[in-house]
Amino acid sequence: MTSLFAQPYDISASGFYFDSFEAYVDKSAKLKNKLGQPVEEFEIQFIDGDDIDSALANAWDIHQTDLSAFFEAVDDWDEHQKRLFIIAVGQCGYSFDPASDHPDQFEVDIYEMDSLTDLAEHFVDEGFYGDIPERLQFYIDHDAIARDLAVEYSELTIAGKRFVYACR
Repeated sequence: MTSLFAQPYDISASGFYFDSFEAYVDKSAKLKNKLGQPVEEFEIQFIDGDDIDSALANAWDIHQTDLSAFFEAVDDWDEHQKRLFIIAVGQCGYSFDPASDHPDQFEVDIYEMDSLTDLAEHFVDEGFYGDIPERLQFYIDHDAIARDLAVEYSELTIAGKRFVYACR
């Protein structure tokens, strides 16, 4: 379960915890400041939940206007879609409108690899550099290939897993 906190910008009001959009709407409608006036603006903070949802919240930069869409994404998106969003929006700088966009539209290459050297070895094994005779495979400098790949690819840890990615 994902738990968030609504911190009022009005310093005379106290914030509240919530775990659904409906709970946010209910609690925010009832909140009053010390003068009895309604509180309308909040900073939304991620408090508790799965590690991937924490990373999603960080990349999403949650605001009260898109809370419903955020909770839908937490519930409906699979881990790949969440990772795609985290990398595309949080790292590559892609824009995202929850009303019209979906993470599957982002053009990002993602590999679950520990390092660029692992990606270089994967590319060599898959034949990305052509057929390499077996007797020469021991002479390939994977670290040099990894340095070249670093021009386009970056490394990132999301929810304890390592990824190598390239923004397109």
